[in-house]
Amino acid sequence: MKRIVLFLITNIAVLAVISILFSVFGVGQVLDANGVDLDLGALLIYSAIIGFTGSIISLLISKPMAKWQTGAQVIPDDARDPDSQWLVSRVRAHAEAAGIGMPEVAIFPADQPNAFATGARRDSALVAVSTGLLRGMRRNEVDAVLAHEIAHIANGDMITLTLIQGVVNTFVVFLSRIVGHFVDRVILKNERGHGMGYLLSSLVAQILLGILASMVVAWFSRRREFRADAGGAQYAGTENMVSALERLKAGTSPMPDGMAAFGIGGGGMMALFSTHPPLDARIAALRANRG
Repeated sequence: MKRIVLFLITNIAVLAVISILFSVFGVGQVLDANGVDLDLGALLIYSAIIGFTGSIISLLISKPMAKWQTGAQVIPDDARDPDSQWLVSRVRAHAEAAGIGMPEVAIFPADQPNAFATGARRDSALVAVSTGLLRGMRRNEVDAVLAHEIAHIANGDMITLTLIQGVVNTFVVFLSRIVGHFVDRVILKNERGHGMGYLLSSLVAQILLGILASMVVAWFSRRREFRADAGGAQYAGTENMVSALERLKAGTSPMPDGMAAFGIGGGGMMALFSTHPPLDARIAALRANRG
């Protein structure tokens, strides 16, 4: 909760600074002079509400949505299967080492190896691994993957990434509406209401800005993977973490839309949109830190 409050305060401050800068540089006066009757302050507040609402709701329902999307089944407390008991025991050990509450532990059906962590709170998260990961990896490698996911939770990555998405959503909405108003009033000379020019130009601007925003979010996601790898190495051992990443070079199972950033490996097809760095780069970083 403290992380969320501090992050929201920070971003409210960012929005306030932007509003002040627009005032100092006379952006509002320039728009007024060109007939763009736009209340920038009201638009900024509206954009923040739209930008943050969706991302915060997504965060709050992330656990049930992840279970539904992947078909993950939570291991019950009274599980007697030795493999399930081992998974729960290793997650508990890593959670205690990281100083977080015990997450739910689940298994989801997928032929190739993958794992993810999600949840709105550090002390009430979910860690899930694929059946392919359990079949295709040695126990020390599975243990490293679990440690990697626990590091994501301990670092607050799910919360931070979701709120960053809210920030970039805010700017996408804000700037696209300015573009729409400018085209409508200045280029098309529409003096009343919003014409088709506003709708089309703001939509195109929102798509283009959304693409740029996705690059920003993906860049942050790649940065956090290095931190989670370092945490996994701390909890499970560097060699085990390296061995797990080497094993992932054979490929990982695709994650559903909205879950790709929470997996252990994979990412987008293009480097700028990939949520994960190349495995070789992650392995090299671990080896460099060990040295």
